[in-house]
Amino acid sequence: MKHRLQIPLRHFFATPPTPCPYLPGRLERKVVTLLAGDDPDGLHNALSQAGFRRSQDLAYRPACEQCNACVPVRVPARDFLPDKAQRRNWRRNEGILSRRLPAYATREHFQVFRRYVTARHEGGGMADMEFADYRAMVEDSPVRSGLTEFRCPDGRLFGVCLTDEMSDGISLVYSFFDPDFEAHSPGSFIILWHIRNAMETGLPYVYLGYWIAESRKMAYKSRFRPLEALAPEGWRLLPPVADAGNP
Repeated sequence: MKHRLQIPLRHFFATPPTPCPYLPGRLERKVVTLLAGDDPDGLHNALSQAGFRRSQDLAYRPACEQCNACVPVRVPARDFLPDKAQRRNWRRNEGILSRRLPAYATREHFQVFRRYVTARHEGGGMADMEFADYRAMVEDSPVRSGLTEFRCPDGRLFGVCLTDEMSDGISLVYSFFDPDFEAHSPGSFIILWHIRNAMETGLPYVYLGYWIAESRKMAYKSRFRPLEALAPEGWRLLPPVADAGNP
């Protein structure tokens, strides 16, 4: 019989309602738990497969009243079929150099992170983050984590992605890029790179976090096909969406 991880319910806590950062006029609540114990990686794997995400040493999942807009999604890497726009994106960025790094915060990365947040998420929850906050986001992880760094051929920093290594794939925790390269759709390229990397290394899934059909900030994720969504009965292929938004 396959061993199933048992998590005591007393270790889960609900956050107070706060304004939703994605859907105006709604409140968000989360269920959170500490990634601790003898096997934090095993706990993280089990919770990720159940739709949780990680932030530092916490795993969380939306638990909003009368709203289920946040849908956990993942790409089955070996079945991925890029569309025309994604193939064009890959060709446009074929000169970008990548390398895997330990989860270590640098001033150079932080400077690009600040420019990205100011350009894309001004007024959001990360707008006031200082270097110490950024370092905690990157380095305070009880599970296997790392950075993927992307650079132009001339050495300029193109983008960075914080990822978690899981038993069944890769979880993209947070990515950011230099706003000067906005025309290159770096966000989509970073996802494409990780899907290709998962295919090459034999990892089944790339976890993209939450897809919100009503939010243009998140809707672009449904362009990566096939895409599985977590439903009450388990992970299921997501049907096509007419307008997925712009990456």
